[in-house]
Amino acid sequence: MVSSNTPIPAAEIRHRCSQLQIALQQNDIDAGLIVQRVDLLYFTGTAQNGILYMPSQGDPLFFVKRYYPRARKESPLERVLAVQSIRDIPNLLNKHHGQQPKVLGLEFDVMPVTEYRFFKRLFPSPKLVDLSSIILDIRKLKSAWDIKQMKRTAAMSALTFDHMRQVLTSGMTEMEFASTFEAFARQAGHAGQLRVRNYQTEGYPWHVLSGSSGGMIGVLDSPASGAGSSHAFPCGAGTRKIRPGEPIMVDFASVLNGFHMDETRMFVLGKMPPDADAASQAAIAIQQELLASIQPGMCAHDVYHRSVESARALGFKDSYLGIPGHQVTFIGHGIGYELIEPPFIAHGKEDPLLPGMTIAFEPKFVFADKFAAGIESVFQITESGARLISKTPMEIFSI
Repeated sequence: MVSSNTPIPAAEIRHRCSQLQIALQQNDIDAGLIVQRVDLLYFTGTAQNGILYMPSQGDPLFFVKRYYPRARKESPLERVLAVQSIRDIPNLLNKHHGQQPKVLGLEFDVMPVTEYRFFKRLFPSPKLVDLSSIILDIRKLKSAWDIKQMKRTAAMSALTFDHMRQVLTSGMTEMEFASTFEAFARQAGHAGQLRVRNYQTEGYPWHVLSGSSGGMIGVLDSPASGAGSSHAFPCGAGTRKIRPGEPIMVDFASVLNGFHMDETRMFVLGKMPPDADAASQAAIAIQQELLASIQPGMCAHDVYHRSVESARALGFKDSYLGIPGHQVTFIGHGIGYELIEPPFIAHGKEDPLLPGMTIAFEPKFVFADKFAAGIESVFQITESGARLISKTPMEIFSI
């Protein structure tokens, strides 16, 4: 089993907090109040139940409701305070900072309306503004330490894909196959709980689409949803039995020490049908072209359209990223402490690709009621181009 408990170094936490304070000053925000679990982990080093008060200048205050001894041990922040109630925070701010902020930032993108109203009552004087984009902009750029952690997750994912090749047999249901490799991944260190920011998105690691399941679109903002296990969970692996000679698309997401990996590979028992083989090879070709051609500073919108033109040149425009009329308009997404995070490589997105960004690129083709074919790997944007973080071979796995 891979060790999954590597503390965030104090130097990393100090740098992240410094970046946030600089951004607060640049945006005329006196302080930020961070409550979302992943953001809290990012800036404090612990995921214990608490709230981080980040002033634009001075030391942050980390208020911990539960569990203080563990939070105190895990966080390198100097000022970690136990609180019985969140309602105690305004008085504690007056005690430690002498005043409350005039402009206070909150994570509007994930904060429920009821919680916003609670904080509005708790802080009636400050103007409340959105802090989400500032936090996510900081999180876009990964440090050398972050990249090292993602490489560890990539190694675990590669081991899991190799295990898939060893256990996949005819007659297994999609869900049975998924449960087999998921159990292996858990033994290898996969934490199991994928973190996603959008409240309507559910992260899961069992996206196995065999044969006609791959040609089913549905609830997901993704080229193909698959059958799923029921009407209540209509995506991912289902009860369909895997058969020889049909394409099987496995989209496996995993997380180790808080860092995610998202990879897709094609499998087949025996020989891949010619049409599925051609589509699978086209997906690999598009991904290799992106890996070779991306340069820092390129616009996300342009990268997306370059992939569309590649699909057109390869003869797969109509099936690229979904069936006609239901095609998605993105080719990739940022990845790190959350499975899906900015930047988004999509139509209309003007974000420049910058060194330190980590992105999952996923060119895929869908043929209605027939099959899906594709690949997904995680890249790092470097000073001179792009480099693979994924360690799983970019090939079709024929068994």
